[in-house]
Amino acid sequence: MTLAAVLNLISAFLSTEVAKTISGGLIREGEGGIQIDPAMIFAGLIGAVVWNVTTWLLGLPSSSSHALFGGLIGAAIVGGGFAVINYGVVVSKVLLPAVLAPLIAGTVAYLGTKLAYRITTRKGQVASPKRGGFRYGQIFSSSLVALAHGTNDAQTTMGVITLVLVAGGFQTAGSGPEFWVVAACGLAIAIGTYSGGWRIMRTMGRGLTEVKPAPGFAAESSTASAILASSHLGFALSTTQVASGSAVGSGLGRKGAQVRWSTARRIAVAWLLTLPAAALVGALAAFVAHLGIAGIIIDTVAGALIILVMFLVSRRNQVGHHNAISELDHAGEIVKIKSKKKKKKPQQVGVAE
Repeated sequence: MTLAAVLNLISAFLSTEVAKTISGGLIREGEGGIQIDPAMIFAGLIGAVVWNVTTWLLGLPSSSSHALFGGLIGAAIVGGGFAVINYGVVVSKVLLPAVLAPLIAGTVAYLGTKLAYRITTRKGQVASPKRGGFRYGQIFSSSLVALAHGTNDAQTTMGVITLVLVAGGFQTAGSGPEFWVVAACGLAIAIGTYSGGWRIMRTMGRGLTEVKPAPGFAAESSTASAILASSHLGFALSTTQVASGSAVGSGLGRKGAQVRWSTARRIAVAWLLTLPAAALVGALAAFVAHLGIAGIIIDTVAGALIILVMFLVSRRNQVGHHNAISELDHAGEIVKIKSKKKKKKPQQVGVAE
């Protein structure tokens, strides 16, 4: 988890294309649009944070990026109606990539798993010693996923902060995120990964399918490739959504593996609810924010109370390295280094004189 957090921090500096998608284009401004103000952005953040904390508590891998989009869209609709949303950008940069990326990553993981087993399986052999090398390959592939995660997810927050700066007149419209914004967002996602990533890791590691080295390597490689490509193109994807698609694809590609479709359905429902649920909370927060300073205070207190309650509930069922890893062992370890067993010496039976 420490390595993942460090790579999240580093990767935040690699690209800002997704941040530009959020800071410009999602909501129509100027003539025929709406004047974005800090209160509207604050309401959108309330919607995103409440939904993200809810899914985190439930251990469901949802999209923080889509929650943020939903919160902003809901707040913007309250402020200016449905016409202020740039639906072309929403469809091309958010919805279509969200549907296609997990399918493509899952297909690549499926084919990669099939290929890995075909190459490493000899005729009449159930398991090949060559397949153990994928355990070490997973160190690289999982690190690449962590790197890809930061290049996409950290940028959503960069875009929001840039929106606030533009709305407040501290930055010109159309410009990219400032360096301090990039650094702050990278640090924030690194801390979040290190402190709260265990719940999601438990679901991803054991909830969908049994993870073995070869399919695990295929799933992680396809996930990282899809996320890095989308970050370059400015598509806002969820790393967990793409990783879930890859996990299902790799599970289907391994003969005898079982995909836990009940967990997959729960994750799919969370995906479908993310945009509308965050939009609903964001719209409610924006409606309250229209009351002025009193509304902002009410939103702040209500949001803080909701987060506090969920945090206290999470303390009853803590998930960390002490139990997440043990539960992963039950389903199948990602990386397991076998220790050599000492051979027992045969006992000599003495003859009584």
